[in-house]
Amino acid sequence: GGYLYSLDYARNRPQGRHPGNKDPQSPQLMIVEHADVKRMLMTQKAFVEGAQSLIFYASELIDIQKTITDQQEIHRIELLLEILTPICKSWPSEFCLEANKLAIQVLGGYGYTREFPVERLYRDNRLNHIHEGTWAIHGIDILGRKVRMQGGAALKALHAEVIGTIHTAEQYRELVSHCDQLTDAMQLVENTVAAVGQSEDASLALANATIFLDSMGHVVIAWMWLKQAVAALDGLANGNSADQPFYAGKLAACNFFYRYELPKIKADLDLVASLDATCFDLATEHFIGN
Repeated sequence: GGYLYSLDYARNRPQGRHPGNKDPQSPQLMIVEHADVKRMLMTQKAFVEGAQSLIFYASELIDIQKTITDQQEIHRIELLLEILTPICKSWPSEFCLEANKLAIQVLGGYGYTREFPVERLYRDNRLNHIHEGTWAIHGIDILGRKVRMQGGAALKALHAEVIGTIHTAEQYRELVSHCDQLTDAMQLVENTVAAVGQSEDASLALANATIFLDSMGHVVIAWMWLKQAVAALDGLANGNSADQPFYAGKLAACNFFYRYELPKIKADLDLVASLDATCFDLATEHFIGN
């Protein structure tokens, strides 16, 4: 809701001109024409529609699991749901809240007033952070248990699904670089899990589990966007002309996520893999007010 409202506002709010335009008499632009507003809107789109795709995917897995009898396939889906559940709970709550924050920013000062709905949408979505439970517990759950359960079977099941999507997407020249990037991201996740698993101190190993949770969520959302990009390219090639902007927007959001968001995980996962003890070693006496 916040994304759609801020998009509508940006399309109808005139303010400013392009930096290269020095003519004070020229018409002002709708703010949607400004590059940084486009960035904020596309961030919202990438987060909201990426999270939506993940929830739909997990829901589909649950529906399939209820309708099949093949025990091996049921077990495979159980593994996928085990590893995806902490991400389904955490990533949308965290990053769709960020999208709500950007919706407020697009409206500027108006966004903070109750004359417009975006501040209420932020408050409503902030509750998701609370009722989904303590963040660190989800992080400890996924890094301390889910990625290692049954000899890493859940992570292997997820890896197989991601690789399957990559093999499909590699057939599209527009997506080859994304495929390489997602392959590297999955390898980085697995290397991080291996590095953490070598620690003899469980408390230290899991000290940065929340950072791992967010980073792995980014990898999963990147996977969701690659799936959507394949469908978008098919739609652009074969779909109705009236739907072309929709498909082009999906492809643009995928490109945005891979360019602006997925690269962020490297620094975070390197930190987790190094077993950094900066926070772990803090003494309670270090938290002193002014």
